[in-house]
Amino acid sequence: MSSSPTQNSESKGIALITGAAQGIGRAIALRLAADGFDVAVNDVLSKAAELEKLKEEIISAGRRSAALPADVSVDAEVRSMVETVVTDLGGLDVVSFYLLPVRRFTQKSADGGECWDMQGFRASLLEVEPDEWDQTFAINVRGVFLCYKYAAKQMIAQGRGGRIIGACSGAGKQGYSEIPDYSSSKFAVRGLTQAAAKEFGKHCNGITVNAYAPGSVFTALSAPFAAMTNMPQDEFWAMQAKAAATGVNPTCENIASVVSFLASKEATFITGQSLMVNVQISADGGRAVPFGVVGVGTVAVKPCNCDVD
Repeated sequence: MSSSPTQNSESKGIALITGAAQGIGRAIALRLAADGFDVAVNDVLSKAAELEKLKEEIISAGRRSAALPADVSVDAEVRSMVETVVTDLGGLDVVSFYLLPVRRFTQKSADGGECWDMQGFRASLLEVEPDEWDQTFAINVRGVFLCYKYAAKQMIAQGRGGRIIGACSGAGKQGYSEIPDYSSSKFAVRGLTQAAAKEFGKHCNGITVNAYAPGSVFTALSAPFAAMTNMPQDEFWAMQAKAAATGVNPTCENIASVVSFLASKEATFITGQSLMVNVQISADGGRAVPFGVVGVGTVAVKPCNCDVD
């Protein structure tokens, strides 16, 4: 459903943000609204309440919004989502994605908040099951493909260009044996982004296609990665910060500021790039500090409240 604010200044355009219920996706939605875009927000159906809350926050900031629960790995749902954005808000100028598969993370009720149970996280390619591989690629690659496809179709039909911004990762710049399926899927996003940029740029005033590639950013979904090192949360994130050139880990808002730039007119001549947003320096763009290999097993971690909305 969509809603309009009581008073609304001239819009810079219409944006659709996937994975917007929390963390990086939520920060991107709020930043683009602050930039002057009307913003439709998407996440899975189980996050519908969080989407409605975010929609109302965007409306309170003076922008139009729509909350659109959908599974981005399902063709019909992505097509319908884009059509609804156009019907409710009047078009589509910017699409930004935040996708992180949680096939091994089960959200459970727990005293004091959320708990993410890592169900035998595979630290070896030899241990990854085909259905696990398929599930990761369904979200991270098929989902990006479908969103790129239907967003571009709409932008081409409109004839006014557009900005498509995917979600890559430091793990898409350097392979990680600890997360082989995830890392491989992010390399695929880089290739898809380059291919789409070459094709879509030829249409209607130029559609740019880029991706942002975050490094170590704490969110409720990324918290379980600390368990791969068998380290407490605070020690793991302190280690990540120590490896950073600035001594500080980037925040969700820092990532959103980069997406804001890629969505702007100033980024007209940037396309086909997967831009690292990572203060941890290494020659090939990956993390300076590896996750660390742990044995296959079941561990549980409880993220801190910094990303709980």
